[in-house]
Parts: sequence; structure tokens; C-alpha cells
Amino acid sequence: MFYQITRLIFSRRRILSILVFLFSLSALPVVGQKKESFPVRYFKRIFFDTMPKNKAQFLAYPTVAYSPETSLELGISALYVRYAKGDTNNRLSEINGFAFYTLQNQFGGIIEHAIYSDKNNWFFLGKLKFQSFPLTFYGIGANAPNVKLSKVEALQFQLKERLLHKLYGNFYGGIEFDLHHLGKVRFNDYDTNNSYEKPLGHQGSTNLGIGAGVLYDNRHNVLNVRHGFFSELAFLYYGPQFGSKYEFSTIYSDIRWFHPIRKRNVLALHAVGQFSMGNPPFNQLALLGGESIMRGYYLGRFRDRNLIAAQAEYRMLPFSFAKRWGATFFASTGFVYNTFSSVESNHLLIAGGAGLRFLLFRKKDVWVRLDVAFTKEGQGFYIFIGEAF
Repeated sequence: MFYQITRLIFSRRRILSILVFLFSLSALPVVGQKKESFPVRYFKRIFFDTMPKNKAQFLAYPTVAYSPETSLELGISALYVRYAKGDTNNRLSEINGFAFYTLQNQFGGIIEHAIYSDKNNWFFLGKLKFQSFPLTFYGIGANAPNVKLSKVEALQFQLKERLLHKLYGNFYGGIEFDLHHLGKVRFNDYDTNNSYEKPLGHQGSTNLGIGAGVLYDNRHNVLNVRHGFFSELAFLYYGPQFGSKYEFSTIYSDIRWFHPIRKRNVLALHAVGQFSMGNPPFNQLALLGGESIMRGYYLGRFRDRNLIAAQAEYRMLPFSFAKRWGATFFASTGFVYNTFSSVESNHLLIAGGAGLRFLLFRKKDVWVRLDVAFTKEGQGFYIFIGEAF
């Protein structure tokens, strides 16, 4: 679900490697009475989902990829899911992780989680990310041309956490904090003759934001929601009194609605907004693209102080003729802007695509997704555990 190491447009080779993994599971032989080896027991536990529904499950698998920025990349992904106290009346909690290393001495890791306590009284939502990995900088604003200005190399660290308590029913409220550090920054321009003004924060910065948020959440399975509603509104202030280099504030809104259609299908709608005031550095502007919303655009292809985006997805999970395979169709639209008065009709971007699904944990209704998305600038490929939203 959460393999997001800055560049989220996957190479075909990574997709192929994980597809081979999935098909190898489906091709496992029937084992006789003799004692099974650990690899066989491990794969059977995953593919046949032999664990009871109320038991925690863990999955780890290797990935291999290649790209011009990284050369050969080796990594490992992991997923852990459980119900608090083994009670399936509680919501399904999940922890995702990924770590990688490349032959160009680039490395990184990310851990993301959505954890519910017993009776769903507490909700912990956050991520920890550390990486040394290049990102492509195209400029700032909705009119940023499709020209790579610079490959930005830096050490990046982020710790974001939301500590929320049930207020009433499905309403939660609590505190949030977000720590960003960008150090050892180098802008390696693709064309040294193409001069441009370096963005705010190009020499690196450390910024800590503290704030509060409220949300409504009646989803039961965050990795694959078949019916429910989620809405979050959060405010974060980054100030010098917290040790931040830049002073700014951010308002974030996230709304998701899921409606079942017949027995297997789901219509899912999603809208997000991010609005900044003050002086945010370039790495903390609103970023358009990535694996969740506006799939098909490189994460950060467009960035600015504010962002509005929405998407719709129709999920067939599973097909009527296959128990472990399904598909989705999706479309999205969105734009970034500095001030609302500067928005023009040609700033609105459109993306869409389709994907295959493989049912990984049958009893917990957890799927692997393979998506291909198309934009006017090209396409993107994504493979994750769990749906995009």
C-alpha cells in the first residue's frame, strides 16, 4: 500500500518481479504428509490464508528494480495486519514498511501505520521516512513546463504522527505533529545553460509543525473499504518557537466515501485539499501526483502553496468468474495554485487508468494492486498492498 520512496512511478522490472512472486504462489504444488519446509509453510500461509481471521498476519517479500537514477535497486517490503486483542469487531490495523539500497549507494526506508486500539477508542495514524534518494524538480506552479530543471539529492527525514481519541461515535479528535528535515541538499541542473531562481529551502531546512485535527471514520478495513465514510480536517503550525527554520501553517482536508454496488463491486470517491500560509520551503509545498491521487503524474511534477484534487474509482473485487482476481477503473482531476485569483482553466489536469487486483489475505479482504495510469504527459505504473484510498 505504502511503497512511496519519492519516485512512485515504478519501473516495469519491479512490477514484473512482484508479479512473478504472486504467480509463484498460485503455482505451489499440493504437499503430502511429509513435514513441510519453512518456505512452503510460509507461502501456503499467505496464498491459502490458513491463519484464523482474528490472528495477526505478517508478509515480507523482496523487490528488484532498475532506473537511470538508481542503477540496480534491491529492496524488501513488509506488511503486518491485526485486530486489537484478536477481536474482529475492532477495525483492522496495519503497518507497512519498505527498505531499499541501490548500486549508486542510495538508500532509504519508510514505515506507515494506521492502528486502532481495543473498541476503536484510540486511532494512531502516521509515518516515519528516511532516505537518500534523488527527486526531480520541475519548478513551482501550475505552469511549470515538462522540463526537468534539476535532480535534487538530499538526506530526507520525516516523522508525522496523529494521536486521536474517540470523541463520540465515529468522531475522533486529537493532536498532530510533523517533523521535516532536509539536509546535504545539492541541485544538479540538467542544463547548466538554463538558469532559474532556486526555490526557498534549496539549502536545506528543519521544520516542526504542531497542531490539531478532527476526523470522522466508520471504515472497518482501511486497506480495502467496501462501505463507509472518512473525513479529516487538520491544522499545523510551523514556527521558530518549535525550532523551525521557516514560519508557515498548513490546513489539510481529506474526504473519502465508499458505496457497495451489488455483492462484489464498490464505488469510491475521494477529494483532498492542502492550503499553505506563510513561507513553506519547496519540499513542503503541496505536491500533485503519486500513488494515491492523480496517479500517472510524478509526485511533485506540479507543486505550489495550494492543491485541490478529486478522484473516482470503480472496483470489482473479485470478478464474478474468479475468486482471487479483480480489477478497477479510475479517473482523477486536480490543480495547484499560488492564489485562487491566479487559477486558469488550463491549470486543471486530468488522469485516469485501470488496474488488476489479487486477493492476498482472503479472510481479511486485503488485495495487491497493480495500476497503470495515463496523463497527457505519459503514464505511470504502481504496485502496492491495499487500495489507493
